[in-house]
Amino acid sequence: MPGSTTLGPGHGVDAIEHLDAVRVKSLMKELHRLLTVSGPDRITDAQVTALRGDAADDREAFTDWVGRVAHDLEKATA
Repeated sequence: MPGSTTLGPGHGVDAIEHLDAVRVKSLMKELHRLLTVSGPDRITDAQVTALRGDAADDREAFTDWVGRVAHDLEKATA
């Protein structure tokens, strides 16, 4: 679809509008920064647990995943 970014694999291939993908990319990049920065802006471990929901991964794995998604979206929206 013109103006979209394809996401997959999964339960099929889904597409979101390019502008939405750019916004998600920005959000993920900022989330990654807040996970890795030191000081008062850093997301706490309790906040990480809340963001992860039922995920079994730890802060480091979650941070790595957020970074990978941000990177993939960076490539997809370039």
